[in-house]
Amino acid sequence: MLVLSRKKGEAIYVGHNIKIVIVDLQKDYVRVGIEAPDDIDIYRSEIYQAIQNENLNAIAKQDVLKIVKDNLMRDDNK
Repeated sequence: MLVLSRKKGEAIYVGHNIKIVIVDLQKDYVRVGIEAPDDIDIYRSEIYQAIQNENLNAIAKQDVLKIVKDNLMRDDNK
């Protein structure tokens, strides 16, 4: 992890097309602005984790449904 110090209004570039700007500084938090192309998704960590969990749940449900379907098909062939 790269750790940098920035003042309000200063920016950091990630690659050629992502700009991160320190918008405001408060006692317990920092407001950050992110400029990126529309095709790049930007999520807060808790939202990103929730999306990942939902994706894993969807995959697990598909796997269970496939197992049930396969078992039903085997039973029908007996």
